[in-house]
Amino acid sequence: MRIGIFDSGLGGLIITKAIIKKLPKYDYIYLGDTKRVPYGNRSQETIYEFTKQAVDFLFKQNCALIIIACNTASSMALRRIQQEYLPVSYPDRRVLGVIVPTVEEIGKRPKKIGVLATTSTVESHAYKKELSKVNPKIKIVEQQAPLLVPIIESNALQYADSILKSYIKPLMNKKVDDILLGSTHYSILKAKIKKIVGEKIKIISQEEIIPRKLKNYLLRHPEIDKKLSKNRKRIFEITDKNTNFDAVAKTLFGRKLKFKLVNY
Repeated sequence: MRIGIFDSGLGGLIITKAIIKKLPKYDYIYLGDTKRVPYGNRSQETIYEFTKQAVDFLFKQNCALIIIACNTASSMALRRIQQEYLPVSYPDRRVLGVIVPTVEEIGKRPKKIGVLATTSTVESHAYKKELSKVNPKIKIVEQQAPLLVPIIESNALQYADSILKSYIKPLMNKKVDDILLGSTHYSILKAKIKKIVGEKIKIISQEEIIPRKLKNYLLRHPEIDKKLSKNRKRIFEITDKNTNFDAVAKTLFGRKLKFKLVNY
């Protein structure tokens, strides 16, 4: 059985690359819902339905474990997937998100953390809620960045600088110690963000966290690990392909990939 990785678009390729590097022996399927990206401006019910469809599709392709490598879906749909969908449909399989593992990693000491994320993720206050559980002394400043995912998915990074400055300035004005990139897409913008904020503010990016947390999860859950096939096979699937697609995927993953177009 395989490990499935799902994202609303192509941003999850960054985490997928990091996971494969950390855990190369496993078989993986990546699914990007490129037909309906971005999820960040959609209703909670729509995000849940889209996520459930993707999870169901990946389970039917023999995935024992699925990583929702999308902060919007993790914040708006994961809990319901785990509590309502899995017990009825796939009680012996698991779906994990990216928010709780990230919070476990960054919530260890008092700080003021800026969270840069999609509109839906910010409005859910998922990071604020989870971080307050881990460390009530942490102060959270949330900032919506609705234009970043469309810019990345349309291969228009040349327009990102001025928009980034407008999103990051409020966080800097609040004197945050760290900025958490609360979307897997945003990792591709790390260098640009670092140039804006300077050396004093730390940039926290999820591809530096999730692979290690997944490795630890599998060590803690040998009953899941023993189900997983280890033939180093990788499958990449998408729901739509536009003219910029190959260039964006290569930028995010680091090399050209062969994608299968799917419907579900």
